[in-house]
Amino acid sequence: MERKSTIKRKTKETDISFEIILEKEEEAKINTQISFFDHMLEHIARHGNVKINISAIGDINVDFHHTVEDVGIVFGNALVEALGEKKGINRYGWASIPMDEALANVSIDFSGRACLVYNVIFKNDKIGNFDVELIREFFQALCQNAKMTLHINVPYGDNSHHVAEAIFKAFGKALRTATAYSGLNDIPSTKGIL
Repeated sequence: MERKSTIKRKTKETDISFEIILEKEEEAKINTQISFFDHMLEHIARHGNVKINISAIGDINVDFHHTVEDVGIVFGNALVEALGEKKGINRYGWASIPMDEALANVSIDFSGRACLVYNVIFKNDKIGNFDVELIREFFQALCQNAKMTLHINVPYGDNSHHVAEAIFKAFGKALRTATAYSGLNDIPSTKGIL
């Protein structure tokens, strides 16, 4: 049975359609009107082994903040819906991904509790016309709405594009592990609920 979700979110600032199918390796169809962000989201789809279709129209004439944050919100909501009661999943996932001179370590716990730990320093404020501070905003919105604990640590990296790419690839790999079936048919918690 496919674990999937389709979410639509429309506000005065953004209009987003989002589809995710877990464990479905197909080419991502992503258009947020923000080329660099699309490129990063494609890494999640590829390395997370998930089908992601995103269409986002936002007030990018103001800046990219609302679109990036709202995609994170919708992504988080879609994960909650696709995972359901989380029965049989690994729950935890982690990955350490190098991208040339940069290294990103990402750990996920689908605990039902939202917490972001983000230890990343970029040497530049922008990658092209994309503000690097929006990467944190995206992951903050995603983990709040997915009710996940997410740790992102980058111990070193000089090139800001490499740092960002390593983060998104590592998130994809960690997501793949955390959402995969463990082979057990229970909820992975002593509480009996996540």
